[in-house]
Amino acid sequence: MATIEDVAKLAGLSRTTVSRVINNQPYVTDEKRQRIIQAMNDLGYVPNSSARRLRSQRTETIAVLLPRLTNPFFGNLIEAIEEKASEWGYQVIVCQTHDSKKKEMDYLQLLKTKQVDGMIMASLVNEWKDVEPNLESGPIVFCNEYMDESCIPMIHMDHKQAAYEATSHLLNEGCRQIAYVSGGPESHLSRKRKEGFIEAIEQHGLSFQEELAIDWAMDVNDGQKVFRLLKNELPHVDGVFTGSDEVAAGLIYEASSSDWNIPEDLAVVGFDNQMLSLLMVPSVTTIEQPVKQMADKTVDVLIQQLLHPGALAPKRYIYPHQLLIRNSTKRKKMSIQ
Repeated sequence: MATIEDVAKLAGLSRTTVSRVINNQPYVTDEKRQRIIQAMNDLGYVPNSSARRLRSQRTETIAVLLPRLTNPFFGNLIEAIEEKASEWGYQVIVCQTHDSKKKEMDYLQLLKTKQVDGMIMASLVNEWKDVEPNLESGPIVFCNEYMDESCIPMIHMDHKQAAYEATSHLLNEGCRQIAYVSGGPESHLSRKRKEGFIEAIEQHGLSFQEELAIDWAMDVNDGQKVFRLLKNELPHVDGVFTGSDEVAAGLIYEASSSDWNIPEDLAVVGFDNQMLSLLMVPSVTTIEQPVKQMADKTVDVLIQQLLHPGALAPKRYIYPHQLLIRNSTKRKKMSIQ
């Protein structure tokens, strides 16, 4: 079995330099680093990760808190985070809170008990003042979720602007009675989306109608229920902003078994640009988030926090989104044909 001394001898470098590369430490040139990596590969040398973690007092593990993996957005996010973390030599623990305040606080104990080195929060259920004390045990970075005050690093898109653009698009397509559909607990993110929706409505000379706000829809089944509610109790609604492609898909699927046509009778906007949005007939107009870029930046920021504790000021990184206009909202084009 090859040893660290064998690697040093083959690479023509000191044992200390090899150790620096194995422990991902600075002050090693790229040329020397590549020589060492090549020597390790040639010899089949595998570093003792347990011993390394013991020496550094690190677990080389990070936790990611999110509501549920069954939502494709979070599934794609965790895949991208895991891929980037592995490049840094870190493992990822996935913690599903299911929007439970207790579960969220229980998972935060992983920091306090030193079972993970840092934490990424893709959602926030509790008040920040209740979560903040955990920073004494390790770094926390927000990805997707965010707050107005920049007390920790945050990586996200502008959800208020995204909702504003999607709602403005519905209005430009001739919709005037637009329902606002959301789900899950209220958070800063959800409040910002609603603010963007209301701002677009009011800028078009309309008033937000509270009776058109539905706050319990989270998946395909809920989307079907939303359509039945609109059909039976709110038939005058001609547009729907949903916070999820799953909800939009359920709504459109249910409409296909009725005498309603999408988008002539009801224009529908989703959110997240999931594969499902492309497979539906008609395809779903949606907001695309740069998931891979946000995930990569989140991991990089967290690792830097771990490498330089307390040295980096909290910073906000806002990534661009894109409104993808598809057939579920193209009322004007279809009316001309």
